Amino acid sequence: MAAVTRVNRRADEIRRLSDGDLAKEMEEAYRRLFSLRLRWMTRQEPNYRLIRQIKRRIARLKTIQKERQLVAQAVAEKE
Repeated sequence: MAAVTRVNRRADEIRRLSDGDLAKEMEEAYRRLFSLRLRWMTRQEPNYRLIRQIKRRIARLKTIQKERQLVAQAVAEKE
């Protein structure tokens, strides 16, 4: 149960970001993923779990970005 609360808290923190900050956060996450993959392939990074964590962060960011797009689309359709 504690893990679900922790994930919800992270998602709430991401939801508080502005659209610009969300885009910056996404770009930073992709750069970090690239860096970690490179370090993993060159055997400089022994912890593969970090890659999984970054992938999940990217998925959260994309999910919230899509939520915002759907809300904007729904508002536009009502007008």
